[in-house]
Amino acid sequence: MGPGGPAGQSRRGVLFDVDGTLVDSNYFHTLAWWHAFRMHQFDVPMAAIHRCVGMGGDRLVDTLLPAGRERDADSEILASHAAVFALNWPSLRPLEGAGELLAACHEQGLAVALASSARNQDLAAARRALDADQFIHAATSANDAKASKPAPDILVAALEAVGVLAADAVYVGDSVWDMQAAAALGMPAIGVTCGGTSAAELRDAGAAEVYDGPRQVLGNLQQGAIGRLLIRA
Repeated sequence: MGPGGPAGQSRRGVLFDVDGTLVDSNYFHTLAWWHAFRMHQFDVPMAAIHRCVGMGGDRLVDTLLPAGRERDADSEILASHAAVFALNWPSLRPLEGAGELLAACHEQGLAVALASSARNQDLAAARRALDADQFIHAATSANDAKASKPAPDILVAALEAVGVLAADAVYVGDSVWDMQAAAALGMPAIGVTCGGTSAAELRDAGAAEVYDGPRQVLGNLQQGAIGRLLIRA
């Protein structure tokens, strides 16, 4: 039996981005992309790369590289990023309070789903770092969506995986792309600045609330967007 209330009551849930939201990995991704671009003779500033982390890899490459480039190399750049990032899997660590936040949402009867733009292999590595699978009902990755963030496809896949409507869910993420994806579905979004994006940028992108990270979200669980889901229980 899945999460949710009594028969006839709509199921409620919280969707989570992973990189930069639950796991401290955004700067590993930034450096991996920098190396991948340099391997293919593209010199892209790390600050520009970091601002695009959270997009799907295909969109990130297309956004940062010249429009008139030879696109045959794009798949090789993606593969290079994957190879370099994989070297950092043993260094991945959960952000403070991440596991406790997932546990608290689970214990409150909410469906808990991961909605990440990461590849399956990278998501698996992040889940090992989190060590909280017992509190996660479903997880979707870039492999589950035709279009990557800021398109909402990955969020739609996560909602379907746990049987929750967008109107009965909240999304927690660290990038403007997360906020835009949630807004496309009319879903309230909570922003966290632990991925390196400022509170002002997250609010401008549509965040209803912004916190420092998972620990602060947990401390305010009964207030705001998640609290309103609980009140409806």
